[in-house]
Amino acid sequence: MSLQEIGLLSLLGLPWTLKVLWAPLVDRFGERRHWIAGALAVMAVCMLVLPAEDPAHASFWLWALLLVFTTASATQDIAIDAYTIGLLEPGEEGVANGIRSAAYRVALIAGGGVLVALAGTLGWRAVFWTAAVLLAGLALVALRAPPLAPAAAPRGESPVAGLAAWLGRRGAPFVLAFVLLYKLGDASMGPMVKPFWLDRGLSVEEIGFVSTTLGVVASLVGALLGGYATSRIGIFRAIWMFGVLQAVSNLGYAAVAEIGGGRSGIYAASLVESFTGGLGTASFLAFLMHVCDKRFAATQYALLSALFGLTRTLAGAASGWAATSLGYAAFFTFTFALSFLAFPLLPWVRSWIHDRPAPA
Repeated sequence: MSLQEIGLLSLLGLPWTLKVLWAPLVDRFGERRHWIAGALAVMAVCMLVLPAEDPAHASFWLWALLLVFTTASATQDIAIDAYTIGLLEPGEEGVANGIRSAAYRVALIAGGGVLVALAGTLGWRAVFWTAAVLLAGLALVALRAPPLAPAAAPRGESPVAGLAAWLGRRGAPFVLAFVLLYKLGDASMGPMVKPFWLDRGLSVEEIGFVSTTLGVVASLVGALLGGYATSRIGIFRAIWMFGVLQAVSNLGYAAVAEIGGGRSGIYAASLVESFTGGLGTASFLAFLMHVCDKRFAATQYALLSALFGLTRTLAGAASGWAATSLGYAAFFTFTFALSFLAFPLLPWVRSWIHDRPAPA
């Protein structure tokens, strides 16, 4: 596949951008754990059917199945995020999101590392069916999660009305713009990292080892440390400090692309990028949860994460053309510059943050 085609695959992430349209249903109807289990069941069915399609000659049904899968995954995100916000007390957001980010990295080991490695011996059909079994098992686990009653909303106030009032707060447009731009550098660089590794001669096995073993371990450490540090130093200080670090890490790839360094240089750049990405993600997610109203957490967090998803989708779709036009070294340097577009908005962001010490 060309870099342009790989970039266009990012458009399958549009459900994460549009999920705010159906997030009020999660706030209003049913238990959030039931929404999680239902979404997992739909994804399991998609995994069972997908091997019947040939990706080398993609049909309408292949794209439709992938779109159903990503829509179900986005719906699961809505419910999990709302469930988490309902569980947390003020001051717990940092540590909780460190754990959430670390758990996400563990999932990457299972989905992006172990299953992909098994494809070489079992074949892709067996791998997709194994994924279906995992998803179905997780659906059963979700049903066993503790029930959580949603926070009571004022009589007659709907999730949509609550969202409108929340968007009417002072500085809301600047905060939304900050959410849109904060991860722009990472989102732009991400889809081109593995093609860069392939172009530098790394094998599929090496890529699996770097990205889903060494990289995930570094991300785990970064996420846990970032979550702990966010709870200790406060959300505002964490998002700008870790934002600088995750931006600087992009220059590691630029250096390797420009002056070389072989496999050791690529490994080092990957480890630094993974570690700082874990730091930045933990503090950023803590910020998103901090500014949400528990009563309408599904709708409000869906809007914030949809903006984050829009950045990933659009930047990812354009990344192939940018890397082709600029070359890897200039492209990675360009993503470093993009990482700082959110920083002029920090004064407005600060007014929405009310840091409190984490409970014992």
